[in-house]
Amino acid sequence: MRLVLIGPPGSGKGTQAKLLVERQSLKYIGTGVILREAMSRNTETGRLAEPFLKKGHLVPDDLVNELVSDLFTQPNRPDCFVLDGYPRTLAQAVWFDQLLPKLDFNLDAVVQFVVDDEEVVSRLCGRMSCSNPQCGAPYHLRSRPPKQPGICDLCGSPLTQRPDDREETIRARLAVFHQTTDALVEHYRKLGLLREISAYDPVETIYANVIRAIQGT
Repeated sequence: MRLVLIGPPGSGKGTQAKLLVERQSLKYIGTGVILREAMSRNTETGRLAEPFLKKGHLVPDDLVNELVSDLFTQPNRPDCFVLDGYPRTLAQAVWFDQLLPKLDFNLDAVVQFVVDDEEVVSRLCGRMSCSNPQCGAPYHLRSRPPKQPGICDLCGSPLTQRPDDREETIRARLAVFHQTTDALVEHYRKLGLLREISAYDPVETIYANVIRAIQGT
């Protein structure tokens, strides 16, 4: 089984990737994994990508593509995998389409986790955690609220919110996601590979829907 997962932050994509790896014996390949492996092996493309990562910038398409090529042309290349975060753009997808036949690979499906922006904002903005580093208990204002607003149930310390979970940051991330991903989704739809899965259901229901969609049942 060879899969690509697409979904915005907060869609539950990471959770489903973990379940697929555990239950379907797939190799997880995330963008971060690809980059770290290239840098640990000190490849030329890994060295070229490192400055972008240190500055917090997106690595250019051509470099990411080369990193993917390096990964899949190794003697111990993964044969069954779930790709998370790649392809990220239409240009990457077109390039990957051209690489796959050279590897004697076919993608089985591209799974898109569908959830609207307002739900994503609600999910991520509600995340809080205890400010006490010895506690760090997680909370969610909607699904797991503290008994006393802003206070940890376990140790009484104030709750804090990560900068990444603030609404303006989330909306900026979503804007970037749509700019790069909407054309990608249409590309895979035209190829007949796209499987759209509602991301509103419980985790196990979503997983079962993914498996049914992949198997065409």
